[in-house]
Amino acid sequence: MKDALAIHRWLLAHQVHHEIVRLPRPMTCADELPEMISAGADRCVSVTVFEGSTRRGRSVVATVHTVAAPPRPAVVGALVGTRNIHLAPAFLVNAVTDYAAPLVCPLLLPESLTVLVDERLRPDRTPIFTPTGERHTALAMRALDLLTLLSRKLVDLRTQRPSGSRQAVALRH
Repeated sequence: MKDALAIHRWLLAHQVHHEIVRLPRPMTCADELPEMISAGADRCVSVTVFEGSTRRGRSVVATVHTVAAPPRPAVVGALVGTRNIHLAPAFLVNAVTDYAAPLVCPLLLPESLTVLVDERLRPDRTPIFTPTGERHTALAMRALDLLTLLSRKLVDLRTQRPSGSRQAVALRH
């Protein structure tokens, strides 16, 4: 499993300013992060993994979003053309991300995993916080740096798009 040390080393190698924050008590899921560090839920970033079925079989997709605005499964399904989409079970999240299921960090996710980044994440210089895969730590870094490192497609996770939209078709390929 990936952890705070792996993330720290990777960020150092990429010369990205960051801080590993020690939490006052163990965190059980990313939704607890705002309370733990006294930050707004719009400054705390979370990853949610969904599983669904397509014409070709099972599909797994991760979303990067703020704790304040988790995406609805129907919206994610419409964006990637997946039917019967639901939250992925913990064992699948662990297997596809190599992080502990409720504490997935948006960094170091496999290239083979489809990742959608919510366009509401503001690319500014203010700090954001995200889990590290460990219960006792969080990662603090600039939002602009996180978005630069993710280099994934920004999408609107607020509204549902028809499955034939240009954006949905482009994401399937």
